[in-house]
Amino acid sequence: MRVLVLDTGNEWGGGTNSLIELLRRIDRSRFDITTCFYHDYGRGRDSSISNEMATIGIPFVRLPGRRQPPWAKLAKELARGLLGWNRRLRAAAVFAIERRWRIVPRARAIAALLKSGGYDLLYLNNQPSSNLEGYLAGEAAGVPVVQHCRIDATLNAVEIAATNRVARAVICVSNGVADSLRGQGIAADRLVVVHNAIDGKQVLPAPLPLPGVPPGTLVVGTVGQLVKRKSVDDLLRAVARAGQAFHVVIVGEGPEAGPLAALAESLGLAGRVHFAGFQQQPLPWLAAMDVFVLASSKEGLPRVILEAMLLGKPVIAARVVGARELVVENETGYLYDHADIAALAAHLAKLAAAPALRAELGARGRQRVLADFSIERYVAGVEAVLADAVGGTTHGTSA
Repeated sequence: MRVLVLDTGNEWGGGTNSLIELLRRIDRSRFDITTCFYHDYGRGRDSSISNEMATIGIPFVRLPGRRQPPWAKLAKELARGLLGWNRRLRAAAVFAIERRWRIVPRARAIAALLKSGGYDLLYLNNQPSSNLEGYLAGEAAGVPVVQHCRIDATLNAVEIAATNRVARAVICVSNGVADSLRGQGIAADRLVVVHNAIDGKQVLPAPLPLPGVPPGTLVVGTVGQLVKRKSVDDLLRAVARAGQAFHVVIVGEGPEAGPLAALAESLGLAGRVHFAGFQQQPLPWLAAMDVFVLASSKEGLPRVILEAMLLGKPVIAARVVGARELVVENETGYLYDHADIAALAAHLAKLAAAPALRAELGARGRQRVLADFSIERYVAGVEAVLADAVGGTTHGTSA
């Protein structure tokens, strides 16, 4: 089966890592994979997605870039100005402009690639609102389409209609994602849950020594892109409120790095917050943490929580889609309502005072990952969906 994998993203994230884990293990005797990306985005300074594909022996195609024409930029500025009083109309107008200059031409290019390559299936990696051109391309080329939805996405009417019309299956990384899509109008018989997973047999790293951290100091940390959605500022505010001598490690890079550093300074935490930047191997940093926190406002099924649990770390997470399926309250960690700084601070203070509790929660989390989120189950589940899609069937089950 010839499969074209389309990824329209422009930065490395958890969805990229989960895709790579799949492609490393997918049965090459059944699936002949080619990847197609818009951007050859980097993984720190030492690697890129094209290099990663070459390492695992997967062909890489990059579609030529499209520069936004002046008329489209001007039209969007006018739409935002004239329709500023109505959010729905403003969004619809900007979407219509994007569809004309970017989405439809992209769809034509992808359809041509599907036809010239003789592909049997188009596999979309990300989520429907960033893959509309893939749906239109598959429809035009007469090629079945499978979507892998890796986050709790919000769709407009055009995207919902295209998904229901074209997709043979939508793989959801969590039950929460499936529930959200169903609630927005995606047909239930298109939805199949295949949870993200992690390799439980990998050799775990030793904790990374943290310079400047006194022995016995509790280390609280997080890993991820430094963007507003990750709400890392909530973690800093909670640490300040908890009143404990925590040391905070923040692994990742992004546009919020500067504002977060300024916030740490204003909260009097500058000497106790370490910004590690992007790390190609985050597990040694996770191993150095006593408590892992994910404060995001939106997720799918966060891979980084699986990594923290595999390392035996108690997890505190905002109660959002995905995270609430991984963290079992009072058994593997704690959940709190997103942006509830007081609740997050209280959980931090409780764990700071109870080393035995931290060890117990961490051990249970590791057991849960090994029992329920194996990489073998993930790969087999995706393979089954891809095979069935070409056979013409749809789904409404969990794998």
